[in-house]
Amino acid sequence: MAIIDATPPQPFTSAGPASSGLDRRRFGAMVLAAGAGSLLPYRSARARPAPDEARFVDFEWVDTARNRTVPARLYWPAASTRKGPVPLIVFSHGLGGSRKGYSYLGEGWSARGTASLHIQHVGSDETLWQGNPLMLLDRLGGAADEREAIERTRDVSFGLDRLLQRDSPFQAAIDAKRIVAAGHSFGANTTLILTGAQVIRDGKPLGFRDPRFTASIVISAPPFYGETDLAAVLASVDVPTLHVTTTEDTIRIPGRYSPVQDRIDVYTAIPTPRKALVVFQGGPHNVFTDRSLRNGGPLNPLVKRATAEVGLAFLDLVHKSDPAPLEDWSATWKPILAAAPAPFQVDTRQWARKRRA
Repeated sequence: MAIIDATPPQPFTSAGPASSGLDRRRFGAMVLAAGAGSLLPYRSARARPAPDEARFVDFEWVDTARNRTVPARLYWPAASTRKGPVPLIVFSHGLGGSRKGYSYLGEGWSARGTASLHIQHVGSDETLWQGNPLMLLDRLGGAADEREAIERTRDVSFGLDRLLQRDSPFQAAIDAKRIVAAGHSFGANTTLILTGAQVIRDGKPLGFRDPRFTASIVISAPPFYGETDLAAVLASVDVPTLHVTTTEDTIRIPGRYSPVQDRIDVYTAIPTPRKALVVFQGGPHNVFTDRSLRNGGPLNPLVKRATAEVGLAFLDLVHKSDPAPLEDWSATWKPILAAAPAPFQVDTRQWARKRRA
């Protein structure tokens, strides 16, 4: 296990009164501010600092039951940002990713007091891009098959097991009632399976739900390739779910082409009314990864920052029955939205009682 202490990222700030939107000057300032966050330096730390001091922690876990390595990175909030038990988001990367990717989410969430565990899936991770380029299509095909989809869910549940075991220095601080699944692309499918999605095989339902997850954040979810009845696949997903996509969110992988409409179809097929949809105006499928400005140009850092913020605003709605952060978020980021999330009905009396307390 390697532990790194990073210079804390700057906390997110609103770009002005949420009710008034953004003018061109403030919009340009946001572009510069969002881009600066990616330049934060890192430095080595003392061996095994206390959890309060850790910015992120790397684990090299091994699931002996499957003889499978499960690397992970935990972004842990500083003591100054924590207020009681720590919420936890467990994140699954897309095809060809790693635990080091989507750092803007880990840094952004931990800066606001929410821990983030990023699981690496060795069967569909960054090693796909290594080796003979002529065999790349074969590697991609194998990584995206049903067997790997199942192993991914087991990776996530195993990682959560390890983090919550009694000898973990983080276990006592984590709020078991606020554990959330999240993922991008193939990782979004992983997230949906962990929260109830299932298929029929040999006449029997095949599912890998983990009941510890109380909500999910689904970014750029592909269809379940090969399945013809999406509603049936998603019929048992009943946790509150946030869906995030863009108007240009097209997946172009050989044998796995998926137009933007697939993202909307996944959202529509979720049966619970406790769901919300964010659609950014512009930005390709990879705008949600840690890749450079070439994937979305000046919009890239804005989409990243807004995505990190909307995840936490959504969880305030889910776990605190507080719709105000999501409403404020929609007003603040209106200039780059094609569709804003509508808060679903919550018990506002419970929210008012919590605010008074």
